[in-house]
Amino acid sequence: MSDFSALHRAGDPLILPNVWDVASAWCLVEAGFRALGTTSLGVAAAGGLPDGAGAAAGETLRLTRSLAKLPVHLTADIETGSVGAAAAVAAAGAAGVNMEDAMGPAEAHAALIRSVKRELPQLFVNARTDTHWQRPGDLAETLRRVRRYADAGADGVFVPGLAEPSDIAAVVAAVDVPVNILFLPGRHTIAALSQLGVRRISTGSLLFRAALAACADTAIAVRDGLVVRPDLPSYTQINAWSPPAHSSHQGSRMPEAVLAAERDEVRPREHPHGP
Repeated sequence: MSDFSALHRAGDPLILPNVWDVASAWCLVEAGFRALGTTSLGVAAAGGLPDGAGAAAGETLRLTRSLAKLPVHLTADIETGSVGAAAAVAAAGAAGVNMEDAMGPAEAHAALIRSVKRELPQLFVNARTDTHWQRPGDLAETLRRVRRYADAGADGVFVPGLAEPSDIAAVVAAVDVPVNILFLPGRHTIAALSQLGVRRISTGSLLFRAALAACADTAIAVRDGLVVRPDLPSYTQINAWSPPAHSSHQGSRMPEAVLAAERDEVRPREHPHGP
């Protein structure tokens, strides 16, 4: 964890893009990013699954195994999570996890954090509170929760949806651990968040949603005779991100028993969806 933890610096925050598959990850590795996270919405939606119901737990674990081969630090969004889910992605190669409280009892989430840190002391646990996620927000409750999670052993705290500079500054002042903010276009700049003491800035589902918009825009441009962006990654470049296929496809699919075991291993508690 130490190398990943060291990337969370005051005045020079970790910019953490969130990915949903191997290709999006490789694209960002080649762009120079040193750490990546997964996006629960992107992973779920890419597989035709709903976010926030634990439906994509197996997909997240399999993606973590694939991404662990890349030359970057990786943190996995395991939604609310469990000790088993955290252990599974850690064994797969993740340096950290996001674990959200879904506005359930703070005491229960703190107990879960303690259990995960007791079993996996080297795993960077980023404890998320949903006090401002798709709701008006309650700063007093936010401060109570982030303090409780930091006291429980969380290595960082995450408050997606927090936008006001004074509120962000209050959260930074409330805990000694790194504060993670979800980047909100039009509301945030990296420079301003850095000045407020934020040490980690993530994109959540932003890149996934931007990719969907670019997909539609490009198809419309083709249909309507408009200019298509010329500087796209080439076929050769993208194909080089994957190892050569074996001559035989035997063994390329996991037995159903293994898949079922994976689902049981990483199934988290139900909760509202996340970024």
